[in-house]
Amino acid sequence: MAVGKNPGLKSKKGIKKKISDPFLRKEWYDVKAPSMFTNRQVGKTVVNRTHGTKVASDSLKGRVYEVSLADLNGSEEQAHRKIKLRSEDVQGKNVLTNFFGMDLTTDKHRSLVRKWQTLIEAHVDVKTNDGFLLRMFAIGFTKRRQNQLKKTAYAQTSQIHAIRKKMSDIMTHEATKSSLRELVIKFIPESIATQIEKDCQRIYPLQNVFIRKVKVLKTPKFDPNKLQELYGDLELDLGAPVAAPENA
Repeated sequence: MAVGKNPGLKSKKGIKKKISDPFLRKEWYDVKAPSMFTNRQVGKTVVNRTHGTKVASDSLKGRVYEVSLADLNGSEEQAHRKIKLRSEDVQGKNVLTNFFGMDLTTDKHRSLVRKWQTLIEAHVDVKTNDGFLLRMFAIGFTKRRQNQLKKTAYAQTSQIHAIRKKMSDIMTHEATKSSLRELVIKFIPESIATQIEKDCQRIYPLQNVFIRKVKVLKTPKFDPNKLQELYGDLELDLGAPVAAPENA
């Protein structure tokens, strides 16, 4: 039936739906960084309030935040590093995170690549002694020897293979004997990259050696006690122990 024929039917044309601000249904949480970093307050994150069976803390768990290392440690010299933190638990209004990856900024990576030198990369999958499976990438560049007159500094294929093997061995050795927390502490001052550069001098001199990227492939089962070690200065609600029922 046409709309104009029946007075009981009214056209919906021109009726506007009431628009409500979506942020009225949201609440803010503080994102906290683990104890490996100087600045523990990363920033804030927003999530929908708990409504019905949808709990706000469940929506926050698993979120990944990318932060500059310069902001985490208050040093502009470390601005070329990006750190990924993943939400592990929510306590009150605090989102507790753990290390989830590391990378070089694009401009830093591109500034390293130049002519007249050889780029050497290596990657390895390693497992820390606390059960985290990581994929680590190393990068380095050859440099001219002392008093060298030749313009170029190209390494031979056998030297590249030897340097790549040395990189993989050092990364595997350092990761397998350390926990994730100890390994991140080594990443920040580039101590592993310095060790690679030092040990490869006998094969071919290197420069601009970095652990270019770190990815967390697999994590162990969530342990609140391990998380408390990373947040010793924060009071965590780990739950009261439940007494076993008495046998009737």
